[in-house]
Parts: sequence; structure tokens; C-alpha cells
Amino acid sequence: MARLRTLASQTVVYGVSGILGRLINFALVPLYTAVFNESEYGIVIELYAYVAFLNVLYSYGFETSFFRYATKEQDNTGYFNVAQTSLLLSSIVFSGILILLANPIAHFIEYPDNAIYIIWLAIIIAIDAIVVIPFARLRLEGKGVRFATFRMINILINVGLNLFFILFCPWMVANHPEAMATQWIDRIYSPEIGVGYVFISNLIANAFYLVFFLPDLLRVKLTLDKRWKTMFNYAAPLLIVGLAGVMIDTLSRTMIKYWLPEGFYPGKTNQDILGVFGACFKLSVFMTLAVQAFRYAFEPFFFSEAANKDSPELLSKVMNYFIIFGAFAWLMISLLLPDLGPIFLRSPEYLEGLDIVPWLLGGSLCLGIYYNLSVWYKLTDKTIYGAYINILGASMTIVLNIWLIPVLGYMGSAITTFVVYGTMMVISYLYSRKHYPVPYKVLRGLFYLGLAGGLIIGAYFWENNAIMRYVYLVVSAGIFVSAAWFLDIKRLINSSGL
Repeated sequence: MARLRTLASQTVVYGVSGILGRLINFALVPLYTAVFNESEYGIVIELYAYVAFLNVLYSYGFETSFFRYATKEQDNTGYFNVAQTSLLLSSIVFSGILILLANPIAHFIEYPDNAIYIIWLAIIIAIDAIVVIPFARLRLEGKGVRFATFRMINILINVGLNLFFILFCPWMVANHPEAMATQWIDRIYSPEIGVGYVFISNLIANAFYLVFFLPDLLRVKLTLDKRWKTMFNYAAPLLIVGLAGVMIDTLSRTMIKYWLPEGFYPGKTNQDILGVFGACFKLSVFMTLAVQAFRYAFEPFFFSEAANKDSPELLSKVMNYFIIFGAFAWLMISLLLPDLGPIFLRSPEYLEGLDIVPWLLGGSLCLGIYYNLSVWYKLTDKTIYGAYINILGASMTIVLNIWLIPVLGYMGSAITTFVVYGTMMVISYLYSRKHYPVPYKVLRGLFYLGLAGGLIIGAYFWENNAIMRYVYLVVSAGIFVSAAWFLDIKRLINSSGL
């Protein structure tokens, strides 16, 4: 129980900072959806989908590889130097290529007048990759507060710059053109850049990471010895896992623009629909945050606990409580969408896609369960199985989107996300039984998932007036909490001596 509390406390540290930070960052969604039309916001959605893919390519699994081998030695400096050297050199090369090819790339993705966006994003991605290992070492050494502080400062700078460029500067120029401050603003602000300030703000905020980690980076001894090959051999399948995983996560957002039949949604272009889908996709961030916080704490914790003979039992308990709280979050967020939607999506045009959010939330929950299950191939050094599973998921994503987008529009993409992550979850569980048996409470987990899903579906058959909707929400929460209390939570509290 003490180790379970340790994991929970670490998850809280990463979770509070991550959730608070991302919620602050998420406050930009109302700004974007109020200021930019769907087509403009679609540019942000599409380009950041490519960024997510490139972030995985740039780090090529070395974060997890660092955890795997650094935990085997008391002094992790050697592995830190090798990993940092590798990512530093490759990031410079990769981003150099992107910058040189910025114009052809911009033409290829149909933004011929915005090649500068490619250059800005290339620098952003390079910085992200360069600080991967310093952030990983903070997690490995249990320095969650420092980790969280750096992340929060980055987010606050990013949000502040967005507000400055997108709100304050246009307001000053429009309302106080003769003011001395406006004359200074005219030197750094151009209305023509428009949505480009989203990327400029990100770039400036990321530059501060280099300042935060400057002492660590200056102490790095550039080294590529035999440890690099060991780390790369372990990480190579994880690169495939990561690339396939990000394809699953982002491909729907890019395929809609190119695969949706023109005129499917009357009066809207495919670029508009990409903006609507991307904005509603952002609402699934609440589940993504919980999964991310758990993952940050989970990986270093279980690599360090792997040698304990009772670790499979601990894994089972972690999985059970993760499903309980994840399923409850899925239920509550889905039932509160009529209230949350208008708060975060300021223009009515974006609200038409809210029905996709429960599917996306459910998919994120299945992904979280998959992350929990994936410990079996990481602890047994059989990461190639993770690659196989993710390649299957990526293939399913392509096939299902090609099939469903022309028929169901963006709902087809949302359903695809849920089905793919659910399939990966099941396959990973079946393989884990053979290679790293864990006594998971499968029926209990399926009960909680089924109960939450059933109550969400039931809401669509309930009266839609506000009072009755809140009645259904309270009753549903009561049913779920009661079931969890009698089946698990009460026993947990009693065993912990609370």
C-alpha cells in the first residue's frame, strides 16, 4: 500500500501541475475560437498535428530507453550524456533540413504563403527534443516540483504572449493609435501575421526551456559510445510505437481536410470542418491530462519496482483504480458537455461537433489503459511487440477513416479513435497474459467501463431540458460512485487505515 501511495502522490504532483498548466493553456481555445474563423483555426490544428508526429521522430524513444538503463546504475551521468548528445545532434540536423525545405513543404500542404510557419515550428520541435532527457532525469530523480515549475512557466509565458499579440496589440492599435505604447507596439506587431502569433508565442516560450536547463546542457560531455547502440536497439521499436501512436492520434485531424467530400456539411469548406473538429477534439484534453499525469509517474516508478516479486499484484491494483477514476471522469465530462462546450468554444459554429467528444474521451481512456498494460513489453525488453500493436492501430486508423469519413463526417473519425484504442487495449492484454502475467480484475474493469458507457448513452434518451439533465447527472454519478464504493473504494480505505 505504501508503494501505491507513492505512485499516487507522484501522479498528483505531475497531475496538478499538468492539469493546472494545460487548463491555463486550454484557456486559449476560447480565445482562438472567438478571434479566428474555422478556416484559420484549422491551420493551427493541422500544423500542430504534424508537430506531434515530428516530436516523436525527433526523440526516437530515447526517453523510455534512458529510464530503462539509467535505473540500472546509481550514477546516470553516462547514459545522460549519450542520450543528450544523440538528441542534440539529430535535432540540429532534422530542423536544418526542415528549414531548408520550408518553401516546398508549405506548397505541398497547401499553405504556399506561410513557409515561415515551417521555420518557426522546426525550431520549436528542436527545442522540445533537446530538453526531453533533462526533463526525463528530473522525473527519474523524483524532482517533480522542479519538473512542474518549468512546465508551468513555459505555459504561462505562452499564454501571456498569445494574449498580448492576439488581444492586447490589436486593441491598442484600434482604440489608441496615437498612444506612445502603440508606437512601440507597431515595431513588434503586424496584423498581417494573424494566426502566426500562435506559433511565435510558442517559439519564445520554448526558448526559455534552454535557459532553465542551461547549467545541465553546459555540463554535457558530447559522447556516443557503445551505450548509444544499446539504447538505440531498445528504443527503435519504441520509435515505431510512437510514430504509429501519433498517427492514430492525429491522422483523423489531417485526413478530414483531404478525404471529406466537398459539400458534406452545407455552407462549410473542408478547412472549416477541420477547425470545428479540432476545436471539439480539444475538449477531450480533460481525459488526456489524467492519462498524461499518470504516465509521467508510472514509467519511472515501475522500472524501479520491476525487481520486486509482488509487482504484478501492484500492477493489478493500479490498473483497477485507474479504470475506476478514468471511467468516472469519462462519465462526468460527457454529461457536462452542454455546459462546458459554450464556455470553451466561444463561437456557435464550433458547438455543432460536441457529439464527437464522448467518443474521443472514451478513446483516451482506452489509451490510458493501454499505457498501463504496455509495461509488460517494456519490462521484458520485448518492445517490438509494442511496435506491432501500434502499426496495427495505425493501419486500422487509415482504413476506418477512409471508410467512415465519407459516410459519417467527423463523427467517423471520432468513432475510429475509440475503436482503434479499444482494439489495441484488448490485444495488449491478451499478449501480456503470455509474456508477463498480471492478475488484472478484467470483469471488474469491464463492469466500470460498461456502466459509464451505458449511462452516457442513456443521456441521449433522457429529456433535454436543463433541470432533468442535471437530475440525470446526479443520479448517474450516484450510481457509479455507489458501485465503486461497495466494490473497491471502501476496501481501499479500510486497508490503508484511513
